[in-house]
Amino acid sequence: MGHFDITFTALGEPASKANSRKMVTIRGRPALIKSQKARDYVKQFELQCPQLEVPTTEDVQVEMMIYYASRRPDLDESLILDCMQCRIYKNDRQVKQKFIYWGLDRENPRTIIRVRSCDVKDIPDYLVIGRV
Repeated sequence: MGHFDITFTALGEPASKANSRKMVTIRGRPALIKSQKARDYVKQFELQCPQLEVPTTEDVQVEMMIYYASRRPDLDESLILDCMQCRIYKNDRQVKQKFIYWGLDRENPRTIIRVRSCDVKDIPDYLVIGRV
């Protein structure tokens, strides 16, 4: 397995995926689409996210410090994980470990992101069923 490690910062406040859909009617049928806030964030994120020549296909660990502009939003990294697909890694199913932290910065909402190689065998003993 190779060694993969990339860190970058994306400015802006991510929309929570749970709250980022809105119901619309397309050709007479109801459909869920991303909200304007979510679509705007995706556009902004893509301008700031590195685009690897060849996105990694190995399993990865993701660490994020998400600084929100207010106390209101839920801690939700799912939109960011989606956005990194085909840019950093091929598919977000490769994310095998996540460490996500909530922060408050009213002046400068942003997310500091680190994506690196992950060995799924590196799980603490106390988390493995049957070893308690």
